Amino acid sequence: MQAQIQPQIILLREGTDTSQGVAQLIGNINACLTIVDTIKTTLGPRGLDKLIQTNNETTISNDGATVMKCLDVAHPAAKTLVEIAKSQDAEVGDGTTSVVVLAGEFLREAKQFVEDGVHPQIIIRSFRQACSYAMTVLEKLAVPLGQNESEYEVLRKCAQTALNSKLINHEKGFFANMAVDAVLGLGDDMDLDLIGMKKVQGGSMTDSLLVEGVAFKKTFSYAGFEQQPKLFENPKILMLNVELELKSEKDNAEIRVKDPSQYQAIVDAEWKIIYQKLEKCVESGAKIILSKLPIGDLATQYFADRHIFCAGRVPKDDLNRVAKACGGTVQTTVSNVTPEVLGTCNKFEEKQVGNERYNFFHGGPGKRSVTIVLRGGAEHFIDEAERSLHDALCIVKRAKSNTTVVAGGGAIEMELSKELREYARSIKGKPQVIVNSFARALEVIPRQVADNAGLDSTDILNKLRQTHYQAAVPNSIWYGVDIHNDDVCNTFEANVLEPASVKRNAISSATEAACLILSIDETVKNPESEQAQAQGGRPRPAGGGGNMMSNAGMKGMMSGMKGLKTMKGQAGK
Repeated sequence: MQAQIQPQIILLREGTDTSQGVAQLIGNINACLTIVDTIKTTLGPRGLDKLIQTNNETTISNDGATVMKCLDVAHPAAKTLVEIAKSQDAEVGDGTTSVVVLAGEFLREAKQFVEDGVHPQIIIRSFRQACSYAMTVLEKLAVPLGQNESEYEVLRKCAQTALNSKLINHEKGFFANMAVDAVLGLGDDMDLDLIGMKKVQGGSMTDSLLVEGVAFKKTFSYAGFEQQPKLFENPKILMLNVELELKSEKDNAEIRVKDPSQYQAIVDAEWKIIYQKLEKCVESGAKIILSKLPIGDLATQYFADRHIFCAGRVPKDDLNRVAKACGGTVQTTVSNVTPEVLGTCNKFEEKQVGNERYNFFHGGPGKRSVTIVLRGGAEHFIDEAERSLHDALCIVKRAKSNTTVVAGGGAIEMELSKELREYARSIKGKPQVIVNSFARALEVIPRQVADNAGLDSTDILNKLRQTHYQAAVPNSIWYGVDIHNDDVCNTFEANVLEPASVKRNAISSATEAACLILSIDETVKNPESEQAQAQGGRPRPAGGGGNMMSNAGMKGMMSGMKGLKTMKGQAGK
């Protein structure tokens, strides 16, 4: 009997760190809150930028996903916030800061319950119940696209809202129109891969242009290129993955000849092969020849003499967009080139953009494609403008495909918070308090927007609560933070609109991330083993030193001990 109740002894590798219980859970929450406190100041139209330097590369941005990617997060639980930011960016393109701030506030509210002894599963169950009800209310509040005004105008307002917090917000009207025109220019497909973005330093931001078609920077060219025509109407386009360059076999192979005439025959064969390739390209009837691989000086001059335009070393993405837009197919050989594999466009031209030359392909029978050429001063500024415009493009696409919008500026969060407080009254026991805390956590969005704008967030939140509970106020559900007048206003009428899918995805992702972290009660890791494996070596055995014991010897010693169980650390595989 005594042997049966003997407590078990668990052996882990030397240096293994084990944390469990409430202390472990609180530690995970604190680690996540540290990340949230870093990024929350970027939220809203008055959010500040972060300057992050990694590997001699400097990034200046207030985009949540970009900042989270640049941060070198080492804590395993805190990495969850990085993942939800990436997920939000991939799913809807905007709201990346909001989802991280919401997840952090959910954890901040849950921390008090954990410290008071509430079981994490009760908190998780209540959070999911509150999230489910919030999604139901959100669907009821969402306004169909174009209900009171044209679809284009609503999409433009959504794009402006996405650009409000960006570095290019002073030109948000110009870029909002560009974003809407770009997405609508794709037709029903709305494949954002068909939107190309090119950056040209110099000029002002308003010098940026939208091209209906494909445009890319002039590739490296040889002598004879300037003799080629730079303007075509309805040309045929041949796209290749073939190298049109003379290769000397003496550099690639060893050749042994007994007669000098044999060597001359080999040289003649090389020239014959390249000329056959060039002749077949000309016979295809194409006036524009593009290739991923180099087009040499011989081919360049050959095509120039026959009034054909050619470009080698075309980037893969650009060539694929040309193929989709112009209806052609990239060929890996010049043999048997049929008319069906050739593309065409309405107009081809080469023009000067800033200090660069660009090739423009306008129109085409294939998928509709557009190109945005961004202008500006510093490189970091143009990079941030590209990220900002990408968010606006994603928002316009989501609003167009999901067809419902809600008011921004913290209005929808305040209304959901009010509805959840009323819903909590119908719940008994601990879940009532937890659902109330979930409702309180949603208020972090308008509070942080007010804080970042330098306003009195306590006063703003009190006004918002009062307004949302007053049924006599027209459209009180759409009242949010007015950063321009240091007050509250109807953000729907102020043209601060967001797709409902952005809020839906942000709240649900933040809830799931918080529940995931709350469900972790133990972490087992062995830093020494992880370091050894990272260096390509084997983990050092337990008791490392002069008196090391083999694994067989250790197992033999422990085999006769009752109630003994061995465990390996996470990295000790």
